[in-house]
Amino acid sequence: MAPGSAGARTDQTAAITAAVWSALGTVRDPELDRPLTDLGFVASSTVDPGGEAVVELCLPTYFCAPNFAFLMVADSYDAVSAVPGVSRAVVRLKDHFAADVINKGVAARAGFVGSFGEEAADELDGLRADFLRKAVLAGTDRVCRSMVSGGVARERLADLTLADAPPTPDRERLRERRRELGLSGGDADPLVLDPGTGEAVTADELHRHLGLARLTRVSQDANSGVCRGMLRARYPEATDNPDTEETP
Repeated sequence: MAPGSAGARTDQTAAITAAVWSALGTVRDPELDRPLTDLGFVASSTVDPGGEAVVELCLPTYFCAPNFAFLMVADSYDAVSAVPGVSRAVVRLKDHFAADVINKGVAARAGFVGSFGEEAADELDGLRADFLRKAVLAGTDRVCRSMVSGGVARERLADLTLADAPPTPDRERLRERRRELGLSGGDADPLVLDPGTGEAVTADELHRHLGLARLTRVSQDANSGVCRGMLRARYPEATDNPDTEETP
């Protein structure tokens, strides 16, 4: 072995390991719209010198919905597999009643129906879209609530564009979720959109729409807090990053 080659290989493995963790940070719990790494759902992540990445995921309860769990495992597999330098990705869900079915199905790229057979009514594209619509509603509340707190008249929100909102992480997150759903997300596009139709919310519809957005955001934040607490109770050794907590 040439001098320094072992050190170079170690550095390369460390770089791939960091890249895998970053990739996992792009994978979200579909219901909570938060990265798995922030929620503490990544139990372990390792990369060997040959580039094989092994990731273990854990969830707050043994009976977390299998369709939600499947999405997280499958999305993690896709994200890790796409990291340059990863020769093989292995993603395993642990301590879950459907872990064996999910792990085998994701490894075989069988899809949800192919994994669960007659127990599955359909693939999960519709479920993913439903949660994206909720993420858009919650994001709309975060952006609009901040603007109203800053002095913008509530009734003016229906006339504003995304460019009129302060350039905050919440605005960019809202923009991204809208685009993931196939909705407009440019600076000149309306600030408040109906995620079901893609149409701008009118002044007459604004009060009802913002009320629904607030309820959706409150529910999302509450569920996130409950899941964090249950995970800590189930895995006392697990930690999450308090710096990533969002203010309700």
